[in-house]
Amino acid sequence: MKGFGHLSTWLGRRAEDVLSALLVAMFIAFMLQIVTRYVFNAPLSWTAELSTLAWVWGILWGAGLVLRDEEEIRFDVIYGLMSPGLKRICDTFTSLAVVGVFTWSLPAMVDYVTFMKVERSAYLGIRFDILYSVYLVFAVAMIIRHAAMAWRCIRGRVA
Repeated sequence: MKGFGHLSTWLGRRAEDVLSALLVAMFIAFMLQIVTRYVFNAPLSWTAELSTLAWVWGILWGAGLVLRDEEEIRFDVIYGLMSPGLKRICDTFTSLAVVGVFTWSLPAMVDYVTFMKVERSAYLGIRFDILYSVYLVFAVAMIIRHAAMAWRCIRGRVA
């Protein structure tokens, strides 16, 4: 099990590296757009598209693979007032609901993403199935994360 922990840590770091690269790409494209538009009066259309795509990928990649359970947004005002047992019950039901909804919708998501191979982005020409594939990564990561969270709660551990 010790080897799995090391592998998990290593994979987590690589996911953070990808997120960092997406942020760098978004920043460079954004700065390039500003310079070409306002300094040279010759805006580049592909930079806006790249910034948008990097932002969407960054949000979904980060939420699915980088964000830790304790960093998820919760209604802290209400959640903080709950007893540990009630928190565990709420976490269990919430996690099971997330697992259920994402699992139920996964086949439709796969169908949609594979269907979108016929479309390409306007300026970069990237196929939409490749662009939308990050949502599948996000969905599977959420299923796994929340199934593990529900299991920990059912076994009496803090989520």
